[in-house]
Parts: sequence; structure tokens; C-alpha cells
Amino acid sequence: MTSRCENQTFPLSVLLKRELASEKIEDPEIVHGQASHSKKGEDFTLLKTECQRAMGDGFTTFSVYGLFDGHNGSAAAIYTKENLLNNVLSAMPADLNRDEWIAALPRALVAGFVKTDKDFQQRAKTSGTTVTFVIIEGWVITVASVGDSRCIFESAEGGIYYLSADHRLECNEVERERITACGAEVGRLNAGGGAEIGPLRCWPGGLCLSRSIGDMDVGEFIVPVPYVKQVKLSTAGGRMIISSDGVWDALSAEEALDCCRGLPPDAAAAQIVKEAVQSKGLRDDTTCIVVDILPPEKPAAPLPPPKKPGKGMFRSMFRKKNSGSSSNDKEEYMEPDVVEELFEEGSAMLSERLVTKYPLCNMFKLFMCAICQLEMKPGEGISIHAGKSNSVKLHPWDGPFLCSSCQGKREAMEGKNHQEVTADLSPSLSQCFFIANICYRSKNY
Repeated sequence: MTSRCENQTFPLSVLLKRELASEKIEDPEIVHGQASHSKKGEDFTLLKTECQRAMGDGFTTFSVYGLFDGHNGSAAAIYTKENLLNNVLSAMPADLNRDEWIAALPRALVAGFVKTDKDFQQRAKTSGTTVTFVIIEGWVITVASVGDSRCIFESAEGGIYYLSADHRLECNEVERERITACGAEVGRLNAGGGAEIGPLRCWPGGLCLSRSIGDMDVGEFIVPVPYVKQVKLSTAGGRMIISSDGVWDALSAEEALDCCRGLPPDAAAAQIVKEAVQSKGLRDDTTCIVVDILPPEKPAAPLPPPKKPGKGMFRSMFRKKNSGSSSNDKEEYMEPDVVEELFEEGSAMLSERLVTKYPLCNMFKLFMCAICQLEMKPGEGISIHAGKSNSVKLHPWDGPFLCSSCQGKREAMEGKNHQEVTADLSPSLSQCFFIANICYRSKNY
């Protein structure tokens, strides 16, 4: 059978127009710096610029920035730093142009996070890590995050945008509801005599986060499925800050940006860490990455003062903050639309996150698991739609597909009980499913 996509053609004029449009705007200059004060030695960073990707007859480049804030040991943070990027790129279809590659990134990030978590848990280590993972391709920023490290962006025009989510149970009601629906409990430490202390935690396990990589001792309802946000910048550029909770426990987004205004990235990162430590003391590893995204061949210049005071970090975490007034500056690089939102999704359900509306014939490899990239024989793959009560009649080619192991991972994360799994899956898969029924132990985070 020939797919509809294979017969799709475009007029030459359309293709030439696309090519000219892609050549009209040069890629930005990207300059970064980082700083850290260590207390436990569990924060790690990944800074990779000029990563090459084959595209047609040539190649293009992209940059990657990652912050991994480990807890209960550093094993999960180190493993994720070393493997996450490869797992994300392995989930990307081959031979994509720039627009297609950017459109495929959100789904590939979800698959890469879940595969990294699945592979790490096979090592039977109980540490975990938050992850804030940023890919910059041209003027498009894609951020995937689990945990409570955060990424913010201030445009050159002064608008502040929150590009990550906070998965602390204390401040995320949606995640609290999801976890309790899966059968876990959310509460504070019991100090005896009815007194409760500390932040909200998930029990069993005692983790105060709802999403992370690792943490195999706290149950599969602590998921590695990331919140993903993708935005396109104007050619005015701006400044991005990625920091661990050691910074955000002490400083608001506005305070972090204000304290480093006008400084180059290295000095800016050091100043943010200094301000955070002076404010709260060195109570945790405190790490900051500052990335300036600049118009080509335009020297770095101090950012303008903020337009208005912010509303507070938590209330604005899931939406962008607009500048209080529009810029009348007629500079060459200014554009009326400062930041265009391309994609935003935070669902913890793989059945929602691995489906794409982007019309690519090779987006789903028919005999390849969408998460672990395991080659499967015809008929072995399980459609991501399997078990949906409201799904239409499925066909053998309705993908993407999961291997039995990754389908078990998916069912566990989505809170299915043993009876539901047995009804939906084959006997061999239901036998390997119940990862969540392991012995838990409490831990401090």
C-alpha cells in the first residue's frame, strides 16, 4: 500500500520560497557561561555547542544545554548526562529538513527521557535526578524538564518567559491529583503527636517531586515524562537562565535577571550563584547556566531594565509573561512578535505524548519501538493506542508502536492496576509489568 504522504508533491515555486525564507535569517550567535557552588556534589551540567546534523547534501548545527540535579547520590545524574542526548537523537527520524526536525523534537524528547529512565532503572540504583534539557536550533528553543530545576528566558525587548515546569508536589496541584489517582499518598513528614513538618512528599518513598529520572524505589507513578515547551524567538535574541533549585529557592526570575544585567554570561552565572548563596546560604548544590542568544555579528549589549515587576514564580510557571508595553525601537533586529509559542505539552500520559499530528511518512518506524528503538518482528509491536476505551477500530499500521517491555513501562506509569493490564496485554507482558510493586524505602530529598 502506498501512503498518502508518498504521493504528496509541492510546486517548485513553493520549495524555492521555503529555501529562500530559510536562508534570509542567519542563525544567532550563542554565548554561554556557567557557575556552581557545591555542597553535595550532585549537580552536573552538559554544554555542547555546534553539534552537527546531516541535512540533505550538507549539515546544520544545534546547541544543547542540560542541568541534572541529582538526589540520593549522583549515579542518576551522571548516567542521564552521558546518555540522554543520544537517546533523544536516536528517536528522531532520519533525513529531515530543519522544520521537520524541529517539529519532531518534542516527541523525541519524551521518548529519550523515558528510555533513559528505563535503562537506568535496570541498574537497580535508587538515586534520581531532575533534568532541564535545552536544544537550540536556529532561533527555536525547545526545553524538556522533569523536577524543580527551571529555565527562564528574557527577550531583548524585556518580556520574561518560563520555559519549564515545576514538578514539586508543594506547588503543583495537577501532579498531586495525578499521583493520588495512581494509588499513592501525598503528605508531610509525621513528626509525632500529629505534627507534620517539611514539604509535601509522595508516599511510599518520601520524594517531594512528581517527575524525575531514576528513583526506582518510589514507584512508577514518579514519571520521567517531561514537560516540553518550544518557542521561536525574534531576531532580537535575549538571555536564557537555567538553574537548579538552589538558585530558585533564593531568587525570583526577576531578581536573577536584574542581578546580572549587563554582565557577560560567565560573570552573570557567577553573580546569580553568589546572590543565591548570600541570600539563603549554601544549603544545597547551587548551579547556574546563562546563555545569550544574539543577532549575528552584533556585539553583546546590556539588556534593558525590566518593564514591570513580576507576578511571582509559581503562579506564572505554565504561561508566558507579556511585557507591560510594546517597544517603539526601530532597530534593525526588532520584530513585533517577540516570542512565538510553537508547542507546549505537560501530560504524563505516553499515549498522548507519543502521538504526533505532523505529516511525516517516516515519523513512526513500523518495526521499531518508539521508546527504546528495539527492532521488532512484524506483529510484535503494540500500538500506543492499545487499551484506549474511546479509540476507533485500529489497523496493523496504526502507530507508533512499543515493544512489550516499554508497553509495561507505559502501563505502570499511567497507574493501571494488575487487572487492567492483564485485560489489555498478552500474558507474557503482564508477567513483566509490575515494576511498581517493589520494596520502597524513605529518603530525604
